[in-house]
Amino acid sequence: MPAIEHLTERAPKVSVDELLGGFYPSPRFGEVSFDTYRPDPQQPSQSAAVAKLRDFASSVNEPEPSGFRKLFGGKKAPSRAGIYLDGGFGVGKTHLLASLWHASTGRKAFGTFVEYTNLVGALSFRKTVDALSGYSLVCIDEFELDDPGDTVLMSRLMRELADAGVKLAATSNTLPGSLGDGRFAAEDFQREIQVLADQFEVARIDGEDYRHRGLPQAPDAIDDAALRQRIASYSGGVLAEDDFSDLLGHLADVHPSRYRQLLDGIDAVAWHNVRTITEQAVALRFVVLADRLYDRDVPIMASGATFDHLFTEEMMGGGYMKKYYRAVSRLTALARQGSDVAAQA
Repeated sequence: MPAIEHLTERAPKVSVDELLGGFYPSPRFGEVSFDTYRPDPQQPSQSAAVAKLRDFASSVNEPEPSGFRKLFGGKKAPSRAGIYLDGGFGVGKTHLLASLWHASTGRKAFGTFVEYTNLVGALSFRKTVDALSGYSLVCIDEFELDDPGDTVLMSRLMRELADAGVKLAATSNTLPGSLGDGRFAAEDFQREIQVLADQFEVARIDGEDYRHRGLPQAPDAIDDAALRQRIASYSGGVLAEDDFSDLLGHLADVHPSRYRQLLDGIDAVAWHNVRTITEQAVALRFVVLADRLYDRDVPIMASGATFDHLFTEEMMGGGYMKKYYRAVSRLTALARQGSDVAAQA
């Protein structure tokens, strides 16, 4: 019998030091490099992005001159503090961002957008600025603005870090000048959005989702009896088994900053009776869990609805559609892995 645990019975406690200590690439990207990135020959923008990031890594490792050297003959500081990787799902933006992190020396931080906003919530804005101002590089994955508060917060944070000499790098599915579109009255916050855009040089990365290149569609739905057979035959380590609706309810009681620790020691998950999520707040929390599962490369076995039916049509066409499409892409990839695990049992 497999070692069974339940995410619904976990309530992780995370200290501030643990939050700060966790800003590094996930195991999925723990050993990537520019050399291990495989550009699509049909998409020249991918090779161009690699070249830009190599140059940017050099600028991180060779700080700009300041003081006397800057005034008298020193190299001119660049007008932008950061680089911004703009592209669709699955074109390797996170791989390249992690490669930049690995190629850079000095103190550096790597985290998702929501992890930085959670850090501010845990430390306060001023303490977050003080903590990160001593870094040479801050990498922000999955940069997206969901509400006016986040817009103002991240605008101030990026501006103050840039003023402190910190290099910035970000990935997103949206150009920096278009952040917030469709989510709130972005026109009321154009000043903050423009401040964000002014920090970055944009590197566009075109291409199709690599997770779908030559791969089959989402695995066929299975009933609960078939899932229980798969659970009984699983032998890959610790399996977290939960009813899907119970899991959704439990996520409301665990702050998203703790979802990484929620999955500590889990090798695979099994969810009974997956259903379409109809509440926006529940869906957005679940997107964070999907990202953390993908970070850790955790296979998923599930009964009920397939992940291409996880969110409503309104959600898939609304202001948060990019978050939901990314989640579906990642969950489908993990479900394929779960099917492979079951086939090998």
